[in-house]
Amino acid sequence: MSREVHNGPTDETQARGTPYSGDPAGGEGAEPQPLGTLPLDSWYRARGARMVPFAGYEMPVQYEGIIAEHLWTRENAGLFDVSHMGQLLVHGRGVDVALEKLMPADFQAAPDMKPKYSLLLDEDGGIIDDLMATRRGDDFYIVVNGATKHGDIVEMERRLPGEVVVDHMKEQALLALQGPRAAEVLETIVPGASDLGFMQAGPFDWRGGKLWISRSGYTGEDGFEISVPAAAAADLADALAAHDLVKPIGLGARDSLRLEAGLPLYGHDLDRRTTPVMAGLNFAINKRRRADGGFAGALRILAELENGPIEKRVGFEVDGRQPVREGALVLDGEGNEVGRITSGGFSPSLQRPIAMGYVATALSGAGTALKLEQRSKLFDVRVAPMPFVPHRYHRKGASA
Repeated sequence: MSREVHNGPTDETQARGTPYSGDPAGGEGAEPQPLGTLPLDSWYRARGARMVPFAGYEMPVQYEGIIAEHLWTRENAGLFDVSHMGQLLVHGRGVDVALEKLMPADFQAAPDMKPKYSLLLDEDGGIIDDLMATRRGDDFYIVVNGATKHGDIVEMERRLPGEVVVDHMKEQALLALQGPRAAEVLETIVPGASDLGFMQAGPFDWRGGKLWISRSGYTGEDGFEISVPAAAAADLADALAAHDLVKPIGLGARDSLRLEAGLPLYGHDLDRRTTPVMAGLNFAINKRRRADGGFAGALRILAELENGPIEKRVGFEVDGRQPVREGALVLDGEGNEVGRITSGGFSPSLQRPIAMGYVATALSGAGTALKLEQRSKLFDVRVAPMPFVPHRYHRKGASA
């Protein structure tokens, strides 16, 4: 799942969903794979959703329209289904120490019921996935990206000791209720849920069953992610959508919301070629881990923390009205290639195009004037701090 003025998030905010952005079901030349369906498949279709392939499933990209859904979420409460994501329970003797070999988070000091953003790293410090991990007593509940979940499980099982077990919680669905009115809505359905602060979580009773709710999300707004037994997902979605402040929201608006919030999308803004330092995710490596090391890729990552990376993830303000997309080249004043765009689109909130990408560190300062090349057309841009739209997370004790 941030703050609030740097080249991206500066604390643990990306409880990442995986919004629609291209075709994650397979690369160029890949054999078409049969698409799965999620527990709410008929629920989407009954509400007129336009479906697209995403992360191996058929999923709703929009209902009434991306811009309308985006603005509704910024003003009220949007209901997203993110059941394609992987929910894992990792448990066994020494699980916290074992996870620290794979990720740079301080799991040994992690308190109960407080989600922690982290990164599954390869031995060279490249990012295999970004994820949310929450200590629940002696176990860790981990939410990983949908397009990478099966590979993540294989990677963890290969690299974790035999006494640590990774259970894929296939029987659980995952809903996200996001927006400034989300707490007001959820409190009417699950009393006590609104008492959670940002990046807090816990179990709640609902209609004789159990929900696991975290106050987190992937839109930059206040909101919640709700793990619910798949058999009860439609009932919960009906209860939430019955409220006048709630509308179902598709993957298209999820993507534009997270881009405005400056939040990276795995497979686009993050991949094995990028390190946490390049991506501006230094907050995910706390003081003890920086001092002790011991995590995958530590030698490279600690060197980048000390000396700086070759390139950095930054935001771009784009002149004109035409959005630029992933793959556009970043050029300096001499026409030399100095970076690439990894996400881009039109901002419904700001009514102008914005983008995110990587640029040579020497050119990463806010206000630096550059150009983008897309399909032989040049665009004037400036490096801009992220988020583009301020985050509005609910922090306990913060002034209103």
